[in-house]
Amino acid sequence: MNHQEKPTEDNLTELMKFVLLGFADMPHLQWFLFGLFLIIYIILLMRNGTIFLITKMDPAHQSPVYFYLANISFLEICYVSAIIPRMLMNLGTQRRRISLAAFATQMCFLLMFGGTECLLLAVMAYDRYVAICNPLHYPLVMNHRVCIQLATGSWSIGICVMTGQTYQIFSLPFCGSKQINHFFCDIPPILKLACGDTFVNEMLVYITFVLFAMVPFLLILGSYSKIISTILKLPSAASQARAFSTCSSHLMVVVLFFGSAIITYLRPNTRHSEGTDKMLSLFYTVLTPMFSPMIYSLRNKDVIMVLRKLLCNNSLN
Repeated sequence: MNHQEKPTEDNLTELMKFVLLGFADMPHLQWFLFGLFLIIYIILLMRNGTIFLITKMDPAHQSPVYFYLANISFLEICYVSAIIPRMLMNLGTQRRRISLAAFATQMCFLLMFGGTECLLLAVMAYDRYVAICNPLHYPLVMNHRVCIQLATGSWSIGICVMTGQTYQIFSLPFCGSKQINHFFCDIPPILKLACGDTFVNEMLVYITFVLFAMVPFLLILGSYSKIISTILKLPSAASQARAFSTCSSHLMVVVLFFGSAIITYLRPNTRHSEGTDKMLSLFYTVLTPMFSPMIYSLRNKDVIMVLRKLLCNNSLN
C-alpha cells in the first residue's frame, strides 16, 4: 500500500502553487494600484478596440498597413487581457497564489502574443519599406494574399515556437521558495526557482529571444534606414512630411516595445534588480499597448477623420 502513501508526480504537479508577490511591497497603495490598472485596462480596451473596428468597418481602411494595424490592435487586447485581470484579482483579493497550470497557461499566452507582435511589427516595417522605397511595385508585392500569408505565418510561428518554449521551461523540477517577485508569469523569475542545472534552458531562452526580438528589431532598423534615406531624396518638403508621418508612429511603438523588452532580458542580473525589472516590464506589457493606439491615430489624419465621422453619425442617429 506504499503507492497510496506517496503522492504521485502528477498529484505533486497539481498541488504545486506559486505566489505572485506583485506589488506586495507597497501595502498602502493596493487599492490605488487596483483603480489605476483598472482605468488603464478600460482605456486600453477602448483605444485598441476602436482602431480594430475602424479598420474593419470603414471600406477606405482596407490597405495592408491597416490590415496589420488591426492585427496588432487585436493582439494587444489579448496580450494585456492575459496580464491585467490576474493582476487586478491579486490586488483586490490579496490572494496571490497561482497554480502551476495557471502559471504555465499565462506564460504560454504571453509568450505567444509577445512573439507574434515582434514578428508583426517587422512585417509592418517591411510594408512601409515597400510602400515608400518601391511605390510602383507596392500593389503587386503587398497584395491581399501576401498580407494574409505574412500575418498567418507570424501567428503560426509565434504560437508553435512559444508553446514549445513554455513546455521546455515547465519540464524543469522546481524546489525551494515558490515566491515570485513579479506581477505576471515571466521567464527569468521562474528559472530562478528551478532545481539543478538550467544552462541549456537559459540558452534556449536566449536563442528564442534573439530570433523573436533582436532579429526583427535589426530588420526594422534596416528597413527604416532605407526608408529615411529615400524620404530625404523626395523633391518637396510636403512629400517628406507626409512620408515621415506615416512611418514615425510605427517607429515610436517599435522603440517603446523593443527597447524596454531588450533592456529587461539582456541586462546583467543583480540582486536588487527585481524592482527595476517590474518597472521595465510595465512598459512593454501595459504602457506600450495603451499608448500605441493613440500614437497611431494621432499621427494619422485618416484615422482621426473616420473616427469623427463615426462619432457624428452616432450622435445624429
